[in-house]
Amino acid sequence: MIKAGLFDLDGTLLNRDASVLEFIDDQYDRFHNELTHIVKEEYISRFIELDCRGYVWKDRVYQQLVQEFEIRGLTWEALLQDYLNHFKNSCVAFPNLNKMLDELKGKSISLGIVTNGKGPFQMDNIRALGIEHYFNAILVSEWEGIKKPDPQIFRRAIERLHVTPDECLFVGDHPENDVKAAKNAGLTGIWKKDDQWKNVQADFVVEDLLEISFIMDRITASV
Repeated sequence: MIKAGLFDLDGTLLNRDASVLEFIDDQYDRFHNELTHIVKEEYISRFIELDCRGYVWKDRVYQQLVQEFEIRGLTWEALLQDYLNHFKNSCVAFPNLNKMLDELKGKSISLGIVTNGKGPFQMDNIRALGIEHYFNAILVSEWEGIKKPDPQIFRRAIERLHVTPDECLFVGDHPENDVKAAKNAGLTGIWKKDDQWKNVQADFVVEDLLEISFIMDRITASV
């Protein structure tokens, strides 16, 4: 019987691709005077390319942007601070996020988040989505001192939810860091489908977050 659900944040609950696009468009407008020599679409596309879907931290991204575009009167540190200050204002949730969380809470399912990243930054984004109150445990890799795919961070999460691995599922978009890692820790691994990946080995695959409640019912019925 499933008693708890753990979730990745970026690419699973937070539509990071849409959020980044909205943020970087707004950032260009905020610094238009300093960036006016750069075509807006080029600035946006190069940021997205260098960002590598969040797997490259932004200090490196902005250093590269300042160098490549020969930005004057604006430091990479200022751009990074703008990212830290304003990204939360551009957070876009995947469809049905709150409805899914309401359904799971209605079934008395304990909920948690396990996310890699910087502590304050990730918490700002969780609060921007308005979902912090749903979760019984939130583990951010910077604060935990370990990160996915280390199985220990999953074990730590289920301990805080007071469940066993077979009573918990994990939902994430990354085949290795999320799905495979969770399965290696003994959890049910659910892949939140992302067209970037193919042939992902998961216990279940979902395209819409609302499917997760049905999967829990299906697992429970089969026991």
